[in-house]
Amino acid sequence: MMVVSFDCFGTLVTVDRPDEPAAAVAAELTDRGVDVPSDWADAYREVHIDVPQGAELPLPPHVSAALGSRDVEARDSTVRRSVIAAFDPEVETLPGAATAVEAARDHGHVAVCSNCAVPGLVRRALLRSEVDRDALDCIVTSASCGWRKPDARAFKAVARMLDASVAAITHVGDDPATDGAIADAGGTFVHVDDGIDAAARDRIAAAARETSGGP
Repeated sequence: MMVVSFDCFGTLVTVDRPDEPAAAVAAELTDRGVDVPSDWADAYREVHIDVPQGAELPLPPHVSAALGSRDVEARDSTVRRSVIAAFDPEVETLPGAATAVEAARDHGHVAVCSNCAVPGLVRRALLRSEVDRDALDCIVTSASCGWRKPDARAFKAVARMLDASVAAITHVGDDPATDGAIADAGGTFVHVDDGIDAAARDRIAAAARETSGGP
């Protein structure tokens, strides 16, 4: 079975991001009764948990570790809610994205494969977009699978969820440095920029047909 996967941010949607993430998280922690340390900006920037190359560290455990480095305790659930609230997005669907996702269903399974350290952010962004969530067979994020593109294991997670091979994936994205790594993993890359117009949809269809060996 062929798979067309899409990057999320910059490919299907854009979202507003906090200008100062540390301050946004601090405000939400404070609202929930956490005594945020005075040097929080420094603590937030520091590395507290080592992860293997290519791995993703979800933001909540990083925030918990940053607090702990300043002897501040907070419940995991409080930290998680604070992080989610700090990155609650306003969403804009990029031109042609909804049409491209619907058209991709003609070629097999449809997935989203996105780098995102905030749990649930990709799903919330898609729910608030014009993309038909029911058209997606799976959503894989770096926070959920543990690996960030360009690491091949991110694409392998998509393949595993859909019982497909990485070679069967045509991945659509705006960043050749991360999304383009699908080619190194054995799949096919389609680069798009500022939306997915009719010409880009034709390139996606052609790539999917070539991957499947069809005419």
